Formats: sequence, C-alpha cells, structure tokens
Amino acid sequence: MLDTDLDDIHPLFAGAPSTTEFKKLRKRIVRYTREAIEQYGMIEQGARDPGAKPQKWLVCLSGGKDSYTLLAVLYELKWRGLLPVDLLACNLDQGQPGFPATVLPEFLEKMGVPHRIEYQDTYSVVMDKVPAGRTFCALCSRLRRGNLYRVAREEGCNAVILGHHRDDILETFFMNLFHGGRLATMPPKLVNEEGDLFVFRPLAHVAEADCDKFARAMNYPIIPCDLCGSQDGLQRQQVKQILDGWESNSPGRRQVMFRALMNARPSHLLDPKLFDFLGLGLKNTDSKDNFDEIPALR
Repeated sequence: MLDTDLDDIHPLFAGAPSTTEFKKLRKRIVRYTREAIEQYGMIEQGARDPGAKPQKWLVCLSGGKDSYTLLAVLYELKWRGLLPVDLLACNLDQGQPGFPATVLPEFLEKMGVPHRIEYQDTYSVVMDKVPAGRTFCALCSRLRRGNLYRVAREEGCNAVILGHHRDDILETFFMNLFHGGRLATMPPKLVNEEGDLFVFRPLAHVAEADCDKFARAMNYPIIPCDLCGSQDGLQRQQVKQILDGWESNSPGRRQVMFRALMNARPSHLLDPKLFDFLGLGLKNTDSKDNFDEIPALR
C-alpha cells in the first residue's frame, strides 16, 4: 500500500514516504478514523450487504491539511473495502480575493477523484454584514454550510462530511464552556435542522498534529484560509493557546480531556434535564439492599 506502483494504490497515495514513522502515522490515522465511523454508526445497517445500494457522501474539501487528510483516509478505507460508500469531493469557492481557484480542481483531476467545485460569493456577504472589529466565523460558517447542504441534496448525497479533528472538538468545548455557559461541542454525528442530511466528522478521534504531519509528508497543495485566519484575537485562537500551554506542561493532557467527553456522568453534573434529581430517593434503610440509586462519590 505504501509503494509507488500506481497499479496497486490510489493516486492519492502515490509517493508516500516509506519511513517507519510515516507508516505508523498513516496506520494510526486510519485506525482512529475507522474507529469513529464504527463507534458513531456512520455506516447504515445493511450497507455492507451484497447488492445493497451504497450511501453517497459529500466530502467537503477546503484545501487545508485537515480536509486533505480526511479525503485520503476515506479513500484508503474505501480502497480496502471497509467503506461501502460513494465519495464526492466538493470545494466551495467563496470568492475570497486571491483564492487560488485552480489548485483544487487540478489536484482532484490528477488524482482521479470525482468532485464538484461550487462558486458562491459569500465573501462579499460576510464583509458587508459583519461590523468592523467583529469576527467573520459565525456568518461565514452558516453561509458555507447552507450551500454545502444544497449541493449535497442536488448530488443525491445523504451525508455531508467535515474534516474537524479531535483538537477542533476540544477547542469548541472550551469555547462553549468559557463563553457560552454550556457543556457542548461538535458531535461526530448529527442530523441537520431540516432532518434530511447527516453531518459526519470521521476525524473526531484524530489529533491535529497528525493531520499536519500527514498532509505535509504527502506534499498536498495546502491552501490557507485568508478570511478568518487573518483575524487576530479570535476566541478559538485564545483557547488553542491555553490548550497548547496545558499540553506543554503536561504532555497527553489533550487526549485525557478528550476521553472525558466520552465519559460523561449526568448524575455528577447539575443539569436536571439529564438526570432525575427530584426523583432520586433513598432505599428502605431497614433492608439489606445496596444503595444503588445513590450515585457513588468520586
């Protein structure tokens, strides 16, 4: 799988480094992605049965390291027969000045990846509607997502696939904690508001550093975001700096915090909508039964 014989591998992997370090990196990313796909039920039941109609996924490709990694690992899983879905790559050209519009089409053509390039000038809308000094992210994201949903419907896709990784999910959790007053983040799987499309994040368990190493090792043509990425003082940047500091002082802290998101205990939080505190009672103290209804102290 890691040699350069194009008869044996998909063009996306041509020229992959043969080092042991890269092979371990690639194997780790594939394992974590497959784990997330299976754990969160991204493949419909019966999809692997002989004769079953395959799902069709719209794989959103921005040109950043994360989306390139996403595209490559999905094709690797499909190449191995582990992902019974049809993949359609999609880039939304939002009309940003200086955006290298030919990079992704040329790359996808060269790699033999079915794709659709959609042009919608959301950049002008964002610049017109967002007051000076405010961040662009919220409106830009909303407009982008709406267009991607439309494209998915037009192409007969049942799911929109995003390249958010473990660190994106952690940062969003702390942004909600610090600024939104809620315990929430980006889930690996959700249904859109209209109820007609899934949104999947197969890289949910993959570290950002691994995406960066992989995309750079493969020498994919990275396109930076010059809109939100050009703004200073973003809340996400601040949270990222905090997490970087914690990780520097205690390596592995990010993974520990991420595991906590997978190990929530409603009885040890304070939300009465998630746990019936009013209905919690003591058992008959005269009996010898265990006190199972009382949450164990930790």
